[in-house]
This record gives sequence, C-alpha cells and structure tokens, in this order.
Amino acid sequence: MLFKHPELLWALLLLLIPIFIHLFQLRRFKKTPFTNVKILKKVVAESRKSNSLKKWLLLITRLLLLTALIIAFAQPFIPGKSALKNNETVIYLDNSLSMQAKMGTATLLENMVQGILKSVPEENVFTLFTNDKIYREVRIGDIKNDLLALPYSKNQLKLKEINLKAKTMFSGTEGTRKDLVLISDFQKSINSPITDSLPDINRHLVKLAPEDLVNISIDTVFINSISSDNLDLKSILSTNTELDNTPVSLYNGEKLIAKTSVTFNKNKKGEVIFTIPANELINGEIVISDSGLIYDNHLYFNLAKQDKIKVLSIGDVDNDYLRRIFGEEVFQYSNLSLKSLNYSLLESQNLIILNELNSIPVALQNALQAFKNTGGSLVIIPSGKIDLENYNSFLMGLSNTMLLSSVTEERKISQIAFAHPLYKNVFEKEVTNFQYPSVNSYYTTKSAIPKILSYQSGDPFLVGEDGFYLFTASISKENSNILNSPLIVPTLYNMGMASLKIPKIYEMIGGKTTVDIPVDLTKDRILKVSQKDFEFIPFQQSYTNKTTLTFDDYPEVSGIYDITDEGKVVKHISFNFPRAESQLQYMDLDELKASSKNDNVAALFQNIEKDNSVNELWKWFVILALAFIFIEVLIQKFLK
Repeated sequence: MLFKHPELLWALLLLLIPIFIHLFQLRRFKKTPFTNVKILKKVVAESRKSNSLKKWLLLITRLLLLTALIIAFAQPFIPGKSALKNNETVIYLDNSLSMQAKMGTATLLENMVQGILKSVPEENVFTLFTNDKIYREVRIGDIKNDLLALPYSKNQLKLKEINLKAKTMFSGTEGTRKDLVLISDFQKSINSPITDSLPDINRHLVKLAPEDLVNISIDTVFINSISSDNLDLKSILSTNTELDNTPVSLYNGEKLIAKTSVTFNKNKKGEVIFTIPANELINGEIVISDSGLIYDNHLYFNLAKQDKIKVLSIGDVDNDYLRRIFGEEVFQYSNLSLKSLNYSLLESQNLIILNELNSIPVALQNALQAFKNTGGSLVIIPSGKIDLENYNSFLMGLSNTMLLSSVTEERKISQIAFAHPLYKNVFEKEVTNFQYPSVNSYYTTKSAIPKILSYQSGDPFLVGEDGFYLFTASISKENSNILNSPLIVPTLYNMGMASLKIPKIYEMIGGKTTVDIPVDLTKDRILKVSQKDFEFIPFQQSYTNKTTLTFDDYPEVSGIYDITDEGKVVKHISFNFPRAESQLQYMDLDELKASSKNDNVAALFQNIEKDNSVNELWKWFVILALAFIFIEVLIQKFLK
C-alpha cells in the first residue's frame, strides 16, 4: 500500500496527546466524607472499574477514528503491476483483404473494430496503425469514425515489418511500460516470425479467425489458344475445401456472354474455358459466388486489338530471319537499305536494328541518338568488317562502350544470364546441356553494360540494358550458326516486345506497372485514368512515338479503367488484387513469442487496464472513521 500524500502521516504523532492526558489523569479528585458502609465501598469500587474500562474504550475508539481520518487524507492506494510507470500503447490493426471473412453477422475487421471501440478507455492516448494508415497519439473518440469506415487494404505487412514500424512509434524513454497489441487473423502469408528485437516491449497477440470457412478464388485468366475466328480463354480457380460443381459467369461489361461450371480436382484446383470471338473489344469480368472472401470472386480483364510494334531493320544483308521472327500478328516489320533510308521514319519506330552495317553515317548517328533519347529501342549487329573508329564514336556517345579489336577464333556461346529481363519466363530452369551456337570471329569489348550472352572465356557476345543491345559479332551464316539455334528467336522477339510495353489482359494492384500507349502528346496534354467517378493522373513520360504510364500507388480498387486523352478513351486497362490471401491458412500462435495470446480484444484491454490501474483506499478509511464514530456513540450510550 502506498500513499499519495505521505507527508500527512506525520499527523499520527498527534495521537500521543490524548494518550498522555489519559495516562497522567490531570483531573484532581475531591474527597467527600461518607459513612463507612461495606456495600457502598463495593459499589464505588465496581463503579470505578466500569468507568476506567469505558475511558479506555473511548480512548481506543477515538485514536482509531483519528488514525483512519489521517490515513484517509493521506490517500492510500494499491497500484497495479505498471501503474507507477508512464504507459505507451501501440495497436496494429490488420485491414488486409483476408479480414473480409465473415464471422457471425460481420466481417473479421468489423468485429475487431467494435472490440477496440468498446474496450479502449476514452481517456487513454495511444497510437494505432494499419497496413497503410497511421494514427499517432490519439484518443478513441478522435478516430472512431475513421475506424468504422476503415477500408480493406491491398497491402499486408509481414510480422518483421510490423515490429520495425511499431518500434519507431514508441518513445525512447526508459522506465515506461510499452504495450504492442497485434490484432490480426495471422495468415501464414505474413510468414516472418516475431523476433526478440524488441525485448523491452510487451507484445500481445489477438487472433480472430473464422472456422470452417469455404472460399473459392479466381486465380488467373489467360488466352489459351487463338485462331482467325475465335480465341479460348482459360481461367484457373482454387478452393480451400472439397467442392462439387460451382457456377462461373463471364461478362462483357454488364452483359452476360457465357456461363459454365468448374469442378475441382484432388489438389483443389479447377479450370474453365470460354470460347469467344477473336479481335472483339471485350471489357471482361469473370464472376463466382461463395460465402468466403469477396475480393477474389471477381477477376477483370480486357481484350482489344493490340497496336502493332513497329520494327525497322537497316542494312543490305539477308533479313529473312528477322521477317519471320517479327511476324505480322504482333509486329509491323520493314527493312530499308542505308541508301534508301528516309530519316523521318525513324522517330515513329519502336525498335530499330542496325543489321551488319560496315559504318554508321554521322547523320544517322545523330538521328539514332535522338531516337534513343526519346525512348526508342536500338539493336546493333556489326558486320565482320566494321570501321572501328566510326562505330566507337557512336557507341561512346550512346552507352560509353567500345569495340576494341577483332579476334578470329572460334568461340562457343555457352553462358546465359537467365535472370536478365530479356529471358523472363523463357526458361523453366537453367539449361546447361543444349547445343551451344558458335562464332568464327568477334570483337573484344570494353563496356559496363550487363552481359546477356557470353562465350566460354567470359567475353560478351550480347550486352544490353534499357532498350540498347549490342552484339559483338556478326550473326550472318558465314560467321555464326546462331541463326539455327533456338536461342535467337526469344532473344530478338523479346527485344521487340520490350520496345513497346503492351498492356497485359490484366495487371496486379500493388506492383509497379509500366505501360506504353502509342500516343504522341503535345506539351500541354496529359493522359488520365478513370473509373466511374474516380479519376487520377499516373506518372507519365511522353516520347515522340509513345507515352509511358507508370502505375504504383494507384489504383487501389480492382476494376477496368479507361485511359483517356482529352476525354477520348484511347485504351482500357484492368487491375485485380493479388490472390495471396485467398488460401486462408493460419499461423499457430504457439510458434510466436508474446507476453499474452488472446482471442478476445475486450479481455486483453481489461487485463492491460488492470495492470495500469490504481486501487484507491481512502474511501474505505472514511467509512472506517464513520464506523468508529458510531461505536463511540454506542459506548457512550450503553456503557455506564
């Protein structure tokens, strides 16, 4: 027991005064003569004993009364475990997409919010953060409306990220009690374990997860096959339990154009195929209905006639292999000799290939430099007899690269940079036992550009980055057999595809997405992206023959968006939420270290409040003083 005003306890010394008065009996007794009667002596003796007992009882009662009053004014209390410390509370509230799961009549997030609103005392100051919002040093009344309207987030912080973020929200003051409350369904997707990096913080885990929730997710959709008349769309679905047939619908805008059902195999996967007309503009939506999560019941995509990628090769050598690689379905390929080249055509191209030129005229060098600076892609394939000085003057200004000397020696091309963006999704695994192509002569190179293909010696055969690619040897049939190798097709084809980033049939929210729109904007024009009443302007960079849009933080809602130029729709683009949280696989809290583990928000905050509370006792001592007054009255009345 502690006292708020312990200095008042000095008043207990005043209790010595009545004790001294009682002990020394300051009153003088007057003798009165009386007849010597025996019975009277006995009565007087008994009366004196009774009077003495009464005085002792009154003395004790009054001492106790004064003691109770003095202690009451000193305000005694019994503190909780951390009541004498300054308290800091930081709450992490998971508002990820998996918190859409139903539990009772409300979602997990709604239940958690109601628990916080009912449990956190109104006078408490705390910090609350979600996956994408922070509320610092607030009271519950300040953010009540924000919590009730809290949207679901595409982001999901890992446990390690939650720890590090929470650490920055606590003060560095020593001697304070720090409580970190993690409220989540604790899906396995957050997968980084809580470490002991915050030893001075009390971590409390509150897990609320639905039981026996059935969820079906539309994982992806893609073009499975295409013909002149029709194309087949294949959609992959998954579930977390064994299910029979489930209806799947396909919409074009608001019009239902196809409906089928999916059957799941033993791996809980299923697929459906929709056959639709080719070359038809479709703003598609695949829809299912289930009792689980909502966000993965829709998958948006769009199909449109794609703009062809313009590829121009410059040179007099055989270009038949280029014509076959850059087919008419995707590319608009043309070849011009150096003599017949119209320089005004260069700025409208997406990819230009210098095919086996012996030298590059200065006028062409300047035009290509401007073309590259405005976002174009350039491939240089040297001939076997180049003018080194001429080439190097161009290469140094373009990429700080030099061709040093010609080496006549057969070399095999045996090293592939599988991680290079040019070979993304080309190889299922790193291949080491294929038939290596070779060259009979090549040029040694001085360059800081990353290697894509290399010889056994480590010298580069192909280098490239940011839309610039340089071969260090002629690839003509007289010098190399690489044209007979399966490696040349994906290499050149992906160079062409990378020169104009055509939108996929859908993109994922949360990742960085770059799309090239074949629109030449004037100085004051910008492209806008909109959906119904929502509109935003993405980061964009305008070039001579295209405009590059970069999506990062926006959009935040899935759907089909219009890309507009001065109010005119030039293209549609679809965004969907990632499906990582659709698995509904939850962590076992026993694997995590924490001060407490709970399944109820209210119970946790009651325990924290109890530890921080002070049990004041002064009222009990006032009641005790009143009781002693009552006892004194009884003594005065009944003890004579």
